[in-house]
Formats: sequence, structure tokens, C-alpha cells
Amino acid sequence: MHITRSELDDLLPEILAAPKDGAAVSMLCSRPGRNQRAFPEQMEFTKENGIPGERWATQPWLKLPDGSPDPQIQVCILNSRVLDAVWRDRENVAHPGDTFILDMDLSYENLPVGQRLQVGDVVLKVSEEFNTACAKWKVRYGRESFDWINDPENVKYRLRGILCSIESNGVIRNGDIVKKLTA
Repeated sequence: MHITRSELDDLLPEILAAPKDGAAVSMLCSRPGRNQRAFPEQMEFTKENGIPGERWATQPWLKLPDGSPDPQIQVCILNSRVLDAVWRDRENVAHPGDTFILDMDLSYENLPVGQRLQVGDVVLKVSEEFNTACAKWKVRYGRESFDWINDPENVKYRLRGILCSIESNGVIRNGDIVKKLTA
């Protein structure tokens, strides 16, 4: 049922060939509670509160020293080619919960820490926090995909996606184009 490491290694060149810029947002996903998913056509993004109704504000997996949610993990973006490779049983296996999916190179080389992205009227900033995938990823998509994401040779590609903070308030819609901003 799960993809094998060999299959993933064979797909890596195709995944790495994703466009460098100008990708469309697809599959917006909100997580109102643990293991809950909603797939709206548009979502509001706020610098102060993240995505209204999203569990980041109340149940973050990464917190600041004062116990508040770390803004570096307000948004998670996953490459569609990785999702298509690992999510084989879409009827019985949950969506990973990423804020949105897109066909874009998410590597450190293409999107260094601090890179700003314009998405609709929202600006996001790529976090220094690395997304290793969680125990749920291993269960849903297989141990081999988890190991592949975290392989020291593959870390530079950010195959599990990128984490971002919200730098400006606004709305993102399915189909909005993600553009890299210059400094």
C-alpha cells in the first residue's frame, strides 16, 4: 500500500524538476482540531492569529518560551509531486493537513530561510524550522517515505514541505499564484 524507498528515489528527479516560481495554490486545508480537515475555496490569514479557526492558535506543536504558538509554523506548504507520490489511498488515508499544496521547488536553494512569498494579498516568510514529518506521516504514508524525507542527502530538498510565518494579513484562494519576492 505505501510507496517504497526505491520508488521514491526513482521519482526524485521529477519532484526536483518542479517550477521555481509562479505555482498555483491548490487544496487549501484548515485544521480546526486534531485530525480534522476542512477544504475551503479561500482562507483568511492574519499575522497575529494565524488562520482564524485553525488549531495553530490553540494546539501548536511548537511554542515560544512564553507558551504562545511559534509564528514560524503558522503555514505549511507541500509540493504536489510529493503528495501525489505518497498519498495513494485518498479514500481511507487522511490528507496530511498542509495549509496548501503547490507544484513548486521548495528546496533551500530555491527558497532560502527568510524568502518572502506573495500569495494573493498575503505575504509569507519561509521559516528556519525544518519539517521532519511526524509520527502520523509514518502511519499514513509509510516509514520509507518518512526516512526518505529525513535522509541527510534529501534534507536540502525539503520534501516534507516548508513552514512559514504570515507577514501580512489577507486572503488566499485556490488558484492564487505564489511568487517569490525580491529583497
